[in-house]
Amino acid sequence: MRNIAIIGGTGIYNPGTFVDFKEEIIETPYGQAKVLRGEMAGNSVTFITRHGVGHTTAPHKVNYRANIWALKFLRINEIFATTAVGSLNPEMTAGHFVVCDQILDFTKSRINTFFDSPKRGVAHVDFTFPYCPRLREKVIKCLNKTDIPFHKSGTYVTAEGPRFETAAEIKMFRMLGGDIVGMTNMPEAILAREAEICYTNCSIVTNMGAGISPTPLSHKEVVEEMGKSIRNMEKLILAFINANDSDETQCNCGEALKEFGGFKL
Repeated sequence: MRNIAIIGGTGIYNPGTFVDFKEEIIETPYGQAKVLRGEMAGNSVTFITRHGVGHTTAPHKVNYRANIWALKFLRINEIFATTAVGSLNPEMTAGHFVVCDQILDFTKSRINTFFDSPKRGVAHVDFTFPYCPRLREKVIKCLNKTDIPFHKSGTYVTAEGPRFETAAEIKMFRMLGGDIVGMTNMPEAILAREAEICYTNCSIVTNMGAGISPTPLSHKEVVEEMGKSIRNMEKLILAFINANDSDETQCNCGEALKEFGGFKL
């Protein structure tokens, strides 16, 4: 049995796939985390809506540490996260899925570690490859069996938000090698690595970035475009949960803190 968590981003608030799941509140040292739990395809599945029902929590206010700590407490070992993003790459257009392989972090005010107290001590975690290669391969295999347009790699730029980016920022991100821009993969990805949980992300392109798009950006546009892609994402989530075949690629995510004695709740 796999212990899987799905973190739903903008537009993915409660996929129809999880209608029979039960709500639980997990108490953590960082506050409460609300989850939905159930079983599918012989696997234990937990769902978290990152922004809350009705999109009530802004990206910079998401309690990332509570969410990841709760998933570790629930013995989750695979996280599949979804995000809505703007594109910096002309080949990545609205409706395309991107299985990210790298991150550029431009967040400013978020706590990005569990190791920030004398009790926890200090830990320096390798983050050369921020997304789990084993789970990335699994997602790509699932997408190869669909007609969903997708890209096997991409660099995700995490902006602080909640505002959209300026045209100059988008130009800079492109010069640095960014392909897409969103507001949530950091610190989520690094916290998962510190917690020794495999983590991967699949982004849905909803718009072109500021200065590339011929029209001003709006959250309404993002939500509307996500609405067109929700069915495809639900299809991918279901395929991922059902993908119980053995993996060719292996990873060391579960031993990320081995030299520090492992992650302890």
